[in-house]
Amino acid sequence: MNYFSLTGLDERLRRARQRTQNHEGYTRGARALVALTCVLIFDWLSQRQGELMPVLLGVIASALTETDDNWQGRLRAQVITMVAFTLVALAVWLTLPWPALLLAVLLLSAFTLTMLGALGERYRAIAFGAMVLFIYSALAAQTGHSQASSSTPLMLAGAVWYGLVSVLWSAVMPQAPVRHRLSKLYALLGQYLHLKAQLLEPVHEVDLAQRRMALVLHNARVVEALNNTKESLFSRLSQSQPPSWLLMSMQQYLAAQDIHERASSSHEDYQVLSTAFFHSDALYRCQRVLTLLGEQAFRLAIAIRAQAVPVHQGATARAIADLHAAMDHLAGLPPVHRSWPALNALSHNLTALARVFAGALKPFEGSVDQSLLDRQPGTLLEAWTRVRTQLQAGSPLFRHATRLVVSLALGFCIMQATHDPHGYWILLTILFVSQQQYAATLTRLTQRISGTALGLSLGWALIQLFPTPMMQSVLIVVLGAVFLGSRHTRYLLATVAVSALLLLSFHQMGMGQGVIPTRLLDTVVGSVIAGLAAWLVLPNWQLRQWPGLAARALRTQAIYLHEILTQYQTQAGKQDNLSYRLARRNAHNADAALSSAYSAMLKEPSRGGSAQKEASGRFLIFSHTLLNYISAIGAHRDELVLGQIDAVSLACAETLQRQLDLLAFALDHPQDVSSDAFSKDLLPHVAKVHSPSVLGDMQLLLHTQLQLALQLVPNLMEQVMLMVKLRLPALVPKSPLV
Repeated sequence: MNYFSLTGLDERLRRARQRTQNHEGYTRGARALVALTCVLIFDWLSQRQGELMPVLLGVIASALTETDDNWQGRLRAQVITMVAFTLVALAVWLTLPWPALLLAVLLLSAFTLTMLGALGERYRAIAFGAMVLFIYSALAAQTGHSQASSSTPLMLAGAVWYGLVSVLWSAVMPQAPVRHRLSKLYALLGQYLHLKAQLLEPVHEVDLAQRRMALVLHNARVVEALNNTKESLFSRLSQSQPPSWLLMSMQQYLAAQDIHERASSSHEDYQVLSTAFFHSDALYRCQRVLTLLGEQAFRLAIAIRAQAVPVHQGATARAIADLHAAMDHLAGLPPVHRSWPALNALSHNLTALARVFAGALKPFEGSVDQSLLDRQPGTLLEAWTRVRTQLQAGSPLFRHATRLVVSLALGFCIMQATHDPHGYWILLTILFVSQQQYAATLTRLTQRISGTALGLSLGWALIQLFPTPMMQSVLIVVLGAVFLGSRHTRYLLATVAVSALLLLSFHQMGMGQGVIPTRLLDTVVGSVIAGLAAWLVLPNWQLRQWPGLAARALRTQAIYLHEILTQYQTQAGKQDNLSYRLARRNAHNADAALSSAYSAMLKEPSRGGSAQKEASGRFLIFSHTLLNYISAIGAHRDELVLGQIDAVSLACAETLQRQLDLLAFALDHPQDVSSDAFSKDLLPHVAKVHSPSVLGDMQLLLHTQLQLALQLVPNLMEQVMLMVKLRLPALVPKSPLV
């Protein structure tokens, strides 16, 4: 092997190491590894190996409460965490001799702490960690008060120690989570652009509906990444001047928002474009530009991870020049097809999209707008108001809390009836497996059972290979770091790690006999209980949630359109102000929630609901296409003629907003809408209005986009009326506790 081969290998290894170090799972795992290693070293140096397990459990419980935040926010969260941990540990110690009282406290804690999730992600994590510590404390103290008196302080000490490590880590290395989320965002945008490019392929007999659905479902992941990145950025902003790296990250995030708006824009039905320009290479040129921009997004994602500048070969610029040449040639061929303005607008949008990519690497200019930050409740009254609004049977959070209480009660009764010495594993399994959605619970319990079986097998193999206590302690630390690093992204791997960790720990304590079948059996029992509860106890069927989510999607699109047109009617021009960004964000969030619900709906048991699911899928495609048409209007705001909008376009916009409100009302109040009355009220507004020849290019684009959106309304209305006719509640699987 020559020098150049070694140099290339070193460079590849360096890049691989940088990608790994900037991965969010690696950061969490490394933080846990530091905390657990320090615990191991202290225990061995002080000859307290018997106290290792309670401290590790405290570290794990504290790590489960961790969310992405700056060091000040993490410190506040740690204080709240320790208060909650102390209270639940004290509750276990006081009620341990009386199983009925312990069960009552367990159920009350489970319901109360779960409902605190209404306050935000931070409190959801704290509540989950507190419940885990509750069960850990009961598991460790089941032999009596003396065991509780010794193990509980050790758990709390482990929790405090990890909290300290987490706060210091956040203060010293605040950049890694932001880089990871930005990198993931641009990687998802690159995939989105590739999926979008497939729609432009002018080929007959292509299943455009399937490609559209793939794009819609992937768009939900892009929107989630945008939201996560925003939270990561704004949590690190302060009143003082932000550091340069944070300003650059903010610039890249704002560029990603602009990229998403432009990439999600549509200027004409793709089937119409394919037919109109089938004998031209213009659409292939557009497709190539989109594909190259997608690759540019991937390169930018890698560069953000590696803290480097992406290297471009100029292929995108050449492809855009070729596209312009093709458009100029096409414009000179009489007669120009009626879809020519849409194709021309698409070309302009792709050119602007390339400029946005170039601007993502420029230094940030201007002030930072923190107005979109979702702040935590400022007062106890505000916090109580948020929780109180969720205390109703229709709330998914309330239903989840109720299911969790019923599941834990059943698991506790089984544990007491069978006198299972490790029965608290049933409760732990229920706690980890139970999710708000049936589909998510089903996925989680499958991963839990298979991961437990694999983890116990791995643990047995490790015990045979490494019989010395010191080596097993090292493996316990490594497995704990793997569990905490992968629990968000690779739950199967996390379950394997924690199951092997458990087996090694019991072996070191001299209690390994019979652990494997007991652990596996308790995992199966807990998973079955959680699965049955998700199906039978106040099930949160997405089929029932769909009308409300669909109505919200339509209303937010109407508000988004209103904010766009406001900028067309004023002299201010293009402004990414608070009201506009909030309207755009709400519209895309509602669309993402709708597509996520549809994905979950497909995994739910169907009993006569197949027609409803098909109608929901068609509605989702039409609704997302409508949002694409509206996004195109927003994407071209920089080209508008200030303060000028023709009366015909304004009338179309007002009609569209009224129709969207009518459709939303029909979804929210199906019992008050008859098919005939609804059709008579809605159909007169869907008349096609031809664009006057006197309009300028921008007014023509605006009018064309509104007309395209109006033409979708009958399709949306058809699906809404079908869903109203099918009467959604009658189609979901029946259960005795619904």
